[in-house]
Amino acid sequence: MTEIRPVAVDEPDAHGLLQEYFALRASIFPGGTYRTAFPDPATFTEPDGVFVVLYDGEEPVGCGGIRRVPEGPEGVRYEVKHLYVCDAGRGRGWGRMLLTDLERRAAEFGAAEVVLDTHHTLDAAGALYARSGYVEIEPYNDNSNATRWYSHVL
Repeated sequence: MTEIRPVAVDEPDAHGLLQEYFALRASIFPGGTYRTAFPDPATFTEPDGVFVVLYDGEEPVGCGGIRRVPEGPEGVRYEVKHLYVCDAGRGRGWGRMLLTDLERRAAEFGAAEVVLDTHHTLDAAGALYARSGYVEIEPYNDNSNATRWYSHVL
């Protein structure tokens, strides 16, 4: 049975998944220039944010978070960060499950829009976002790890 639980971003399950995610990104990032920065736990504190872990039974298999960012053209805006599903969990719809959960939480916090950034080499992520109704937008931040920016109006 899968379950999504909010956790502090510095709890062991969340931290372990983030370590996996950052290591994977660094290993495949063009030019070996991926910047890793573990998030400040205060960034993901309700109602300005939340971090969740997806469990398969008691095994942590995925994670992601949302955080409030400056308002955009649609109004209140939250950003999806660190959406990750471990290798064994890919192809099971867990990425979409996490994204849907984060969008729901953002809406409950009053978001009119959810945004995210990604890198063009992450084909599966780009496909997930396109299938989920995200559209490409102009950059809203200066993330040097990103080459594409997306928005989804809630």
